Amino acid sequence: MEGKGVCSQTWFTSAMSLTKSGASNVPDSYILPSSARPNATLTLSTTLPIVNLSMLHHPSLRSRVVNEIRSACKEIGFFQVINHGIPLHVMKNALDAVMGFFDLPLEEKMLLMSANVHAPVRYGTSLNHSRDKVHFWRDFIKHYSHPISEWIHLWPANPPSYREKMAKYATAVQNLQKQLMRVVLESLGLNPNYLQNEIEEGSQVMTMNCYPACPEPQLTLGMPPHSDYGSLTILLQSCTGLQIMDQNKNWIPVPVIEGALLVQLGDQVEVMSNGQYKSVVHQATVSPQRKRFSIASLHSLAINKKVGPAPELVDEKHPTSYKEFSFSDFLDYISNNDILDGRFIDTLKKNP
Repeated sequence: MEGKGVCSQTWFTSAMSLTKSGASNVPDSYILPSSARPNATLTLSTTLPIVNLSMLHHPSLRSRVVNEIRSACKEIGFFQVINHGIPLHVMKNALDAVMGFFDLPLEEKMLLMSANVHAPVRYGTSLNHSRDKVHFWRDFIKHYSHPISEWIHLWPANPPSYREKMAKYATAVQNLQKQLMRVVLESLGLNPNYLQNEIEEGSQVMTMNCYPACPEPQLTLGMPPHSDYGSLTILLQSCTGLQIMDQNKNWIPVPVIEGALLVQLGDQVEVMSNGQYKSVVHQATVSPQRKRFSIASLHSLAINKKVGPAPELVDEKHPTSYKEFSFSDFLDYISNNDILDGRFIDTLKKNP
């Protein structure tokens, strides 16, 4: 795999290595311009939507869930789900597997390191470390996950239980995503089976993040403001650190609710909805004391499958507002651009 070996050390320093070295300052390459630094005075003034999915199974309550999801998608592009059917122990086992992976010796993790954003399994730091103008305080392992039978043999072999624990969680989240997409489509007035085959055969990329304790968290971020490329991202976080942007461009910290999962709309849903729904802009902050872990399951149509506005949502009053794009188009974009320079979806808008 590209990027293996000692030569890679000349350009790669993991965020965990910086923390373990006892550094009392953030290296200059991680310091953001003052206008892009996190706001330390945030308050929990906004109540973020929480959707109880158990009501979907009661015919008299289903419309209530659809309306709650429609409202959340229109207003903020984000909601949390409870009673989603994934057992708590499956979620905790997945987080344990992630913690175990990041505790491995650096030399072992480096065997999976790659600078190629198209690699099906990739360990790295920051976002695109070789291209980023400013680096970000996170280490990650990403791997393709659907269908699992095609990819699991490439996943980390250590810790020994990693593949088993992550496979159970990834499979459960894939099934949850299919259920949620039906409701999101229904909330748009589309047939719940719209693009059913494309969604069934779509891509699932699991991204496991480690945000180490940071000596100067006011100067840097774990992840910069961005939206995800896909349809839905389902996120599990070990502690607070995620922030989402509301319609007034205020940052809102996302609380941790035990057993809940976070659902974020991605660019594919914004395009599919012809702009009725917006992908949520979010960022990850870091802490001076604690290490934070998250598991993001990013779902999209198949890598080369183009998505455009649903024809049913286009008319004289609502002309086509976005160009078609695929997951592969997004990968090409981030291979050649710095994320701080602008959002990918802005390149798709016909009337920005």
